Amino acid sequence: MNEGQGFTIGCTGLTVTGQKRGCYKMQMDPNRTIEAALPVRAAQYKWAAALATFLLTAGILSLARWKAPFPILLADRFLPGSGWIQILLLAIYGVLLINRMADRRDTAGIRLRIWLTFSVVFFAQFILGVAGFEKLLMTGRLHVPVPAVVIAGPIFRGERFFMPILFVSTIVLVGPAWCSHLCYIGAWDGLAATARRRGGSLSSGWTWLRFTVFAATPVIAVLLRFFRVSGSSAKIVALGFGALGLAVMVGLSSRRGVMVHCTAICPLGVASNLLGRMSPFRVRIGPSCTDCGRCTASCRYNALSPPRELPRGAPDTPAHSAATASLPARQALWGIPSSAPLPPPPA
Repeated sequence: MNEGQGFTIGCTGLTVTGQKRGCYKMQMDPNRTIEAALPVRAAQYKWAAALATFLLTAGILSLARWKAPFPILLADRFLPGSGWIQILLLAIYGVLLINRMADRRDTAGIRLRIWLTFSVVFFAQFILGVAGFEKLLMTGRLHVPVPAVVIAGPIFRGERFFMPILFVSTIVLVGPAWCSHLCYIGAWDGLAATARRRGGSLSSGWTWLRFTVFAATPVIAVLLRFFRVSGSSAKIVALGFGALGLAVMVGLSSRRGVMVHCTAICPLGVASNLLGRMSPFRVRIGPSCTDCGRCTASCRYNALSPPRELPRGAPDTPAHSAATASLPARQALWGIPSSAPLPPPPA
């Protein structure tokens, strides 16, 4: 890659493009990182990204179709053997998405719209499934659409670990992108947080709350199972927690400019943040950081500490990538962390 070239990165909504409309170039150091980014203005690289997306999407879906103990694709449920057509269409859809994310400057807005579209389709499918079209349910059985149930549900039932396996698989493949692309509830928290133009922040007390909720979730599931609470009653508890989450989005996220539900209430958000450290691709604050605070002001995930506390050059959690889109050259680097020190910034 040529020095000074712009890049677009698809990790939790991070975009670093050319110096236009408040976006800036980010230089990648080939000696310290593996360049897994896409040059925005180099058309010769776009076909490679499109091909990789097509093959990766088709490969993962084909593997899931082959290994799943039930028809995982809707096409196979309604017309057995037609799953390959759905795989082809979804792979093409992936190519369209990556091209759009690479070419447009408003990647954060595009990401949110794509995320909301996914959520609308998910809940439409869920409502139709509850209404009697059971083939539309993801596993063929009713799953309460509350993220906490991904953790608590299998513990309470003692079986059906499909959703936890799916969740961990996405963490291994794309880091914490579950909380910025795949969560059916989080999209609405993201929309609520954008009611304020600038991102806000949460105090350390919210950190204690999020870990308390995270620890309490499996404990409550174990207690419900121990006292032989009926499945219907357990679903009421889950729906009550989901209603609380919606109230937090409306009452707090929209006022603070932070996704309070996702960062302080949702136990799956904590699991994503912790397990996201398994991802080899990490965002770190570059050595030329000027403490301008631009990243903290744009972050909706409360992922970054105040500028004076940001580590220089040290690997940081993948969650920080949602906030570093507005940083100038070498103030944020993305790649596989190296134990060797970063070279000094150019004069």
